[in-house]
Amino acid sequence: MELKELVDRAKVIKDKYAVIESKAGGKPWGSLERTQGLVGDVGDLMKLMMAKNNLRKIDNVDEKLAHELADCLWAILVISEELGIDIGKEFVKNMEELENKIEAGK
Repeated sequence: MELKELVDRAKVIKDKYAVIESKAGGKPWGSLERTQGLVGDVGDLMKLMMAKNNLRKIDNVDEKLAHELADCLWAILVISEELGIDIGKEFVKNMEELENKIEAGK
């Protein structure tokens, strides 16, 4: 799947969550709430990484790691879209900057 397709799919799911939240009497999450959720997901990811490195015991760690990484990616795609950031363009720009630093010996 191409990045644009991933972003479009992430937006569909975001919109479905907004409907559920509205029906429950709440307000749809924005980028602030989603970023707070991402921080929680990153904490869960860290616990899973600890288990992957035998510092914790968690069953089905590889399956749970894949799921948590996908959760984090979803949040990043949706947050960047909400903020009007072209995450694909910024990723390429960032990789070029890192590559230049590596080649410059920094």
